[in-house]
Amino acid sequence: MSVLQDGKIQGKDVYLRPITVDDTDDIIRWRNSDSVRPYFIYQKPFTREGHLNWLRTMIDTGKGYQFIVCENETDRPIGCTYVRDYDKEHNKIEYGMFLGEKTETGKGISAQIVRMTLDYCFEDLKIHKVFCRIFADNIPSIKGCERGGFRREAYLEDEVFVDGRYRDMVLLAAINPRRDRG
Repeated sequence: MSVLQDGKIQGKDVYLRPITVDDTDDIIRWRNSDSVRPYFIYQKPFTREGHLNWLRTMIDTGKGYQFIVCENETDRPIGCTYVRDYDKEHNKIEYGMFLGEKTETGKGISAQIVRMTLDYCFEDLKIHKVFCRIFADNIPSIKGCERGGFRREAYLEDEVFVDGRYRDMVLLAAINPRRDRG
């Protein structure tokens, strides 16, 4: 059974809808905010050109899938969730998510968004493994991913050089419970 129905994925408090070019201004504003940008490996200012290139080279080609997170009651966009760099040979994909509206953090909806995205990956895309990399000091994001279905696989010391220093990362993953392992 498909999780994506009538163009969206319905959750208890939020729903996910496919991203469109009309979401560009929100994405740029969110990605450049002080509450979002520090948690990305890519720290440079996010631009319209960069986002439109992402849509053309990743989303339009099927190398990635991105959804805008909207409140059920108001339809207000509050963030996004995405999977990227689909590795067809190994049937795995990388996950990412952020709440762009700072007022929405700390409400416990991250785990719901994670679960909805994992269900889409497992049921609609038939992905075997979804993984994510999170800065080791970003405890709220790690906990949200774990509550949503990820488990820790590795601690990666000095994994990336960001903003003038090496940063540790935690690798988390979820394996499709409905797929054969071999």
